[in-house]
Amino acid sequence: MDPTFTLIGALMLVISIVLSPLSSRVGMPVLLIFLIVGMMMGEDGPGGISFDNFELAFVIANLALGVILLDGGMRTRAETFRVGLRPALMLATFGVFLTAGGAGLVAWWVFDLHWLTALLIGAIISSTDAAAVFSLLQGRGLHLNERVSATLEIESGSNDPMAIFLTLMLVTMIANNSHDGGWTALVMLIKQFGIGAVAGLIGGHVVVQLANRIRLTPSLYPLLVAAAGIAVFSGTNAIGGSGFLAIYLTGVVIGNRPVRMMPMILQVHDGLAWLSQISLFLILGLLVTPSDLWQLAGAGLILALTLILLIRPLTVLVTLWPFGFNRRELGFISWVGLRGAVPIVLALFPVIAGLPDAQLIFHAAFFIVLVSLVVQGTTMAPLARKLGLEVPAGEDPYRRLPLDVPATGDHELMLFPLRGDSWKTPRPLGQLRLPSNTAIAGVFRKRECYQPSPEMEIFSGDVIAMFATPSDLSELGKALSGRQAPKHLAERAFFGDFVLNGDALLGDVEQVYGIEFDELPPELSLAECFARRTKGHPVVGDKVILGPVTLVARATDADRVTKVGLKMDSSENRRLG
Repeated sequence: MDPTFTLIGALMLVISIVLSPLSSRVGMPVLLIFLIVGMMMGEDGPGGISFDNFELAFVIANLALGVILLDGGMRTRAETFRVGLRPALMLATFGVFLTAGGAGLVAWWVFDLHWLTALLIGAIISSTDAAAVFSLLQGRGLHLNERVSATLEIESGSNDPMAIFLTLMLVTMIANNSHDGGWTALVMLIKQFGIGAVAGLIGGHVVVQLANRIRLTPSLYPLLVAAAGIAVFSGTNAIGGSGFLAIYLTGVVIGNRPVRMMPMILQVHDGLAWLSQISLFLILGLLVTPSDLWQLAGAGLILALTLILLIRPLTVLVTLWPFGFNRRELGFISWVGLRGAVPIVLALFPVIAGLPDAQLIFHAAFFIVLVSLVVQGTTMAPLARKLGLEVPAGEDPYRRLPLDVPATGDHELMLFPLRGDSWKTPRPLGQLRLPSNTAIAGVFRKRECYQPSPEMEIFSGDVIAMFATPSDLSELGKALSGRQAPKHLAERAFFGDFVLNGDALLGDVEQVYGIEFDELPPELSLAECFARRTKGHPVVGDKVILGPVTLVARATDADRVTKVGLKMDSSENRRLG
């Protein structure tokens, strides 16, 4: 192998990583930076690298997407499926079909192509991208309400089979010059979804059993999960199923079952996912010739903006209206129809198949991805805050270390740094309200470790080492957090001054606070108020406005609100509701 090739590849990775902090400073999606670096190193840029090996790029891109989906699946909580599964599946199936049809119609008009080729462009750009969605949701400090975040994550992880099915069907029809393939297409669709779902669920359970039954060196567990996930991905593709759906579901199963060394697995896979995203976008950037993009910029911009401003919103409205989303949530989901690596990877199919206009299709898909990342990616965080879809986030430990000893059960060693104004004043350890079944292992201060005692005073800059289980994370985060949340997310500002049980009756609230709720009967509980307004799936942050009072869901258990915040007379909340 030419050492120059590996040198250039390593330098591209270094440049991309070094430039990644620019993302948060200028509000640019970090994936866009990786794409631009790849384009700059290409034949039209200063790098001057001529790279046109589409087959190699296709293999690398598929493996990278598999790793990204596995990591995203492991971070998807099963509880989110109760509110996000059905709407996400509607978007991932019927929504993709509608998007492909609408985008194909516009492509036929702006590019003056044969209708089958135009529909192929529509199919290629019809799915949202898991890499882009996971990166932006997890990397921007956004903590969206569960209904919105779950729908976006599950949609992006499960809509690839429909897009792949439509793309392969249209590529086959164009290559064979045939307009008839309905039965074959239907069988392909059933195989993609059916085999992919079954293989993913079975594969996930097998990986869990392997990880829990085999004693390995701790550093090998993340590699076992990665290798097994890729095996599920490749095996599913080999038998005609959707490898993307299979590896995503494998990750979901692994992430929601007790698995030995899970914190270490997640930590390593976070790095693997970033490496995959960087490599994926760099190599896709190398493939494109920027000068060719300018030739279709006008028509491409019309298609991209129509997709963003018309087709996606109409699709979201048609598919999600039965599921209890409010206008703000529908508006945000409509805007975050991010296109990323998947459309570019799908655009490789016609190139590899040697179809007419294959280069036009590839460059059109690439241009639309660029517009999507620039327009939607840079505005996602400000829009979420403007629409009031953020909810307060808990404090996570700086580091979690699994103990991996049978006697310790699920306990881990967690490190919590004390920071923020609330810790500037020293406080005795004995005053901390910590959950039961936890213990302070030590206090670190200026590189020294001190044995804890109730009289010992702790303050900003100290690091508390705790033995605790994952179920205690939320309570520990509240006890040890010192970060100053933004004003609009401070607990009192967000939830109100009063905390009520979800079982409290409206009539009781009327008597205690001297308020009259004429809209609803007094025997109705607060939890039932939320169930009515949200069609049975309330999430933290949901609001019910009753005259001068705003009720805010503070805690939920399954589909029932257990704690409610009460805010008195807020015109701002009335406007947003």
